[in-house]
Amino acid sequence: MFWLHATLAWLGFAALAVACGALRVRLLEPLMGEPAAHVIGTLIVCVLLLYGIFRFVRWTGLSATNRRDRCRLLALGLFWTLATVAFEFGFGHYVMGHPWARLLADYNLLGGRIWVLVLVTLYAGPRLVARVIDRWRK
Repeated sequence: MFWLHATLAWLGFAALAVACGALRVRLLEPLMGEPAAHVIGTLIVCVLLLYGIFRFVRWTGLSATNRRDRCRLLALGLFWTLATVAFEFGFGHYVMGHPWARLLADYNLLGGRIWVLVLVTLYAGPRLVARVIDRWRK
């Protein structure tokens, strides 16, 4: 049941990211241009994802102090990250028709593209959030 809930949470995260991307294009890009809108939009998505991750980890009761839970938190972050990459490249290339070069361009940190922070948030978020929750429980 845990992985079903993790998948449903990820679907919510994916919908959130797509909605934020659409709002970024419609609202932020006309005001400040694409590069700045990309950075601000990515940071907003990361904050919203951390909130969703916090709610999920708190709901599951996973703890960073329990060895079994730590493994599950690591697997959860890896699952969410791989699902996101698969969706991004699969949907972006095969549904939207974007060339691979365009999809890979979002990973160019030297070019000001910080999308990789979303993947870092999804991967490390569950463990970091569990640590924060554990400290609050003390």
